[in-house]
Amino acid sequence: MPKTSKVKKKVAKTKVKTVAKTKIKTVKKPKQIDKGPVKISKTYIPKDNEKYMCEKHKVFFRIKLQEWKKELVRANNEALYNGSMDDNSISADIVDQASSYTDKNVEMKAINRQIKLISEIDKALLRIKDDTYGYCLDTAEPIGIKRLMARPVAKYTIAAQEKHEKNEKVHADD
Repeated sequence: MPKTSKVKKKVAKTKVKTVAKTKIKTVKKPKQIDKGPVKISKTYIPKDNEKYMCEKHKVFFRIKLQEWKKELVRANNEALYNGSMDDNSISADIVDQASSYTDKNVEMKAINRQIKLISEIDKALLRIKDDTYGYCLDTAEPIGIKRLMARPVAKYTIAAQEKHEKNEKVHADD
């Protein structure tokens, strides 16, 4: 056998070994460990000294929003059920009919506000899912834990919210 064919075989063998070694190296790379879902105690309250919007914060606000939504849905269902039971519009007295109509009108407006709030809660839950929760939609600055504790569906920093409200007022006057 000529020398060139032996050399080619050696080169081919070293290439295979190199490929095999790199394969082994990729297998030996440390895997990212998935810690699983973060669990928090029922008494946990986010703190300012923790990293802003860490997993604990997200879990806390997700639970808070989900419980708020359940409470609103339950209250709406009760109001609708009770409202359908109290039908005084058949009453002979016109004043009683007017009073009943006004009460139902006020109740329906409250239910409509709660339905809009449920929609805002759903949007906030989506923002938690896509990691934009807790940050202003205008400026991308942190909204702040205290503001989110007071208003978990907040989308803007206080300054950006004031700007939006001012713009709404200007456009409403037009």
